[in-house]
Amino acid sequence: MRLSPAPALDPSLAGSLGLLHLAVVAGGLALLSSASASASGLESVRCKLQGTPRPPAFSQDGDFVIGGVFSIHSYMHTVDYSFTSLPEPLQCTGSLNSRELRFSRAMVFAVDEINNSSDLLPGVTLGYQVHDSCNTVPMAMNVAFHLANGLDPMFDTGEQCSGSPTVTAIVGESASSPTISMLRIIGPFGIPQVSHFSTCACLSDKKQYPTFFRTIPSDQFQAAALAHLIRHFGWTWIGAVRSDSDYGNYGMAAFLQAAQEEGICVEYSEAFSRTSPLSRVQRVADVIRSSTARVVVAFVSYRDMKILLREIDRLPSPRRQWIGTESWVTDPDMLRFGLCAGAIGFGIQRSVIPGLRNFLLDLSPQKVSNSPLLTEFWEGAFGCRLGTGTSTGVGVEEKVCDGSEDIQQLQAPYTDTSQLRVTNMVYKAVYAIAHAIHSIVCEERENSTVNCDKNLNVKPTQVLERLRRVNFSRNGYQVSFDANGDPVATYELVNWQRQESGKMEFVTVGRYDGSLPPDQRLDIRREITWVKNSTQVPVSVCSESCPPGTRKAVQTGKPVCCYDCIQCAEGQISNKSDSSDCLICPDEYWPNAERDLCILKPVEFLSFHEVLGIILTAFSVGGALLAIATAAVFYRHRHSAIVRANNSELSFLLLFSLALCFLCSLTFIGRPSEWSCMLRHTAFGITFVLCISCVLGKTIVVLMAFRATLPASNVMKWFGPPQQRLTVVSFTFVQAMICTLWLVLSPPFPVKNITTYKEKIILECDVGSAIGFWAVLGYIGLLALLCFVLAFLARKLPDNFNEAKFITFSMLIFCAVWITFIPAYVSSPGKFTVAVEIFAIITSSFGLFFLLFVPKCFIILFRPEKNTKKHLMEKTSNDIRH
Repeated sequence: MRLSPAPALDPSLAGSLGLLHLAVVAGGLALLSSASASASGLESVRCKLQGTPRPPAFSQDGDFVIGGVFSIHSYMHTVDYSFTSLPEPLQCTGSLNSRELRFSRAMVFAVDEINNSSDLLPGVTLGYQVHDSCNTVPMAMNVAFHLANGLDPMFDTGEQCSGSPTVTAIVGESASSPTISMLRIIGPFGIPQVSHFSTCACLSDKKQYPTFFRTIPSDQFQAAALAHLIRHFGWTWIGAVRSDSDYGNYGMAAFLQAAQEEGICVEYSEAFSRTSPLSRVQRVADVIRSSTARVVVAFVSYRDMKILLREIDRLPSPRRQWIGTESWVTDPDMLRFGLCAGAIGFGIQRSVIPGLRNFLLDLSPQKVSNSPLLTEFWEGAFGCRLGTGTSTGVGVEEKVCDGSEDIQQLQAPYTDTSQLRVTNMVYKAVYAIAHAIHSIVCEERENSTVNCDKNLNVKPTQVLERLRRVNFSRNGYQVSFDANGDPVATYELVNWQRQESGKMEFVTVGRYDGSLPPDQRLDIRREITWVKNSTQVPVSVCSESCPPGTRKAVQTGKPVCCYDCIQCAEGQISNKSDSSDCLICPDEYWPNAERDLCILKPVEFLSFHEVLGIILTAFSVGGALLAIATAAVFYRHRHSAIVRANNSELSFLLLFSLALCFLCSLTFIGRPSEWSCMLRHTAFGITFVLCISCVLGKTIVVLMAFRATLPASNVMKWFGPPQQRLTVVSFTFVQAMICTLWLVLSPPFPVKNITTYKEKIILECDVGSAIGFWAVLGYIGLLALLCFVLAFLARKLPDNFNEAKFITFSMLIFCAVWITFIPAYVSSPGKFTVAVEIFAIITSSFGLFFLLFVPKCFIILFRPEKNTKKHLMEKTSNDIRH
């Protein structure tokens, strides 16, 4: 169907239109003039195309025609609009891109190959119309109208100037922005467009571009692949440049999102295009030179990349590791830029197209002279002017080609078929369209022969529907489209390596397959040569990696990749590099010195094997032995005056209790257990009460003995040996009851103290009931205070062997020790709490022992003359007189 007619453009209204719109209209878009018709209407009218038709670069008639659009030139001739006359036809200018010329010739080769095939479309001839879009949007729109309406300036059609398009499908364009502009025109008419090089992720939107397909993967996949690659090599600080076009802007947006998900930071992101002012390109180059990022990702078209690299190469610049996209990283014409040596990037899978090289080189003089495009290529490649025709080359010398030119020896992207990547995408696009047409016009018979109806009226919408279902293999390469019109994303990882000869070459070092699981997509198979011809992976980070034992602290006002390494806090570790947070060790664990591992805290308790434990044990055992030895001495001299005068029964019981007091301190040493915790406190409480009860009994005996010497006093009969025993038993029984209640209600138990010291565990006994603990100590203190008061009252009684003075001093020492024990016990940490308690037990026991028994032992052993009853009576009489 033809485009609907529109009124002729009035020059007076042209000035109100945008310059681009006017350029497109005046350049030959298929806006049709209104037809002259009678008031009643006619069944057919004669329509006329506006502007001057622009012939295709290559064309061939056929039963079904395929359009082709390629960016063979880079610029469009600028037209000055006077708005008083028709503008000049649109023309391409600038240098010819021989790589794009190869793409267009590959399309012609594919059509010829299909026409000669007996399997695909047998008996059907495909035609083609190949146009040059100049890599500009206006020319691409111009071409889109040409392909939709044809080139006939006048044609007869129906009442509404409508009819069938001249092409069934279109191959192209090479760039995303021109492709989008074409789709805006041909999309509403259902004409399918299969691109070989338009990778913008935006084109996968079927709501906006329902007729678009492509044989090259979307930039959405390439962006993810680039982010995966950068993260694989540990680069977290990169720069980014892009073409200021749909290709660059959409592609970079997808990459930045994928990079953010991978934890990659971008120092800068600059945009430019080949049409930007030189100052803009210089600014981008200066940013790259002054940046700290050593890796630069370039989402740039090959035309824009050439301009940028020329500017960077103009001044001395630090070498950067370039990461490229398929647009430029596999373009042979880019290899002349030595500053990109070591560049890596993803390219389309390299392929082989049998017969293509011979076809490209089969350029006879007649074939070249018949094509202005081939003539321009020939004259530019060999630097001469063909004798026939008019040269369209730019800057070509006035040398006439003499026929000695040998295209077989020509080194140019056009003749280089060693790196057929995008060329194969063109080849597959043509075959995809052919397979779609084949499924419409051909049917297979029972004898396996194929019958095709070349006269069938095939509509573009039919081809569009069949393209969605194509699935075939050609030369070993699978061709199919997903719901978005995209193929399976497979890339080759290409590395620019300088050979020994100094020549730069593309070397495939790996592969990326987007259909595999994420951890298997990137497969690097060969060694990569990096920037400066190094084999070491370059480092590009804002901050050096934080070692285990530290965490990252983001620097204020900077991206998350810029951070300081802060040592983990006390009690925390990080066991891997670049940790964002430190982990808290479990309660029974503590970090090692490097704070990268939690280790078991050392368990500490007062042991028999450490110095302090050995010393306390020695004093404890020594005190017990002294008490036993003293008891032996007293027993040996039990009939002597001094032993009998000091109540030998209570003395032996006191020595026994003192020995137990010394030995009970041993229960405080060693690893605490449930039984030892209960035993140590109860044994200590009962033995000390037994000891103090004996001292108290001796004190009372001294008082009663003095009262008994007074006239008419019969007090001793009330406090004889039975009463003394009952007193000791009664006082001790009370303590035993307190300890029993303590053990029954809330006994002491072993506990791991992890609060006193963070770096170690203290094994100790929890008293269970604080009331029970302090009741035991309080009862001991009460008896000691009572004993001290009674002894103090009896200190001057006349008795040669009066113990009241010694009891007073011993109780004074005892009370002083245990009063100072309380704050020392509370404030002592860990195992020293136990040591303080043992020290108090031993010290108070030695105080009692030395003051009560050493003086007597001294008399018994060294002053036996004083150990007589006579001496005792004399001393007593003297004391009474005084």
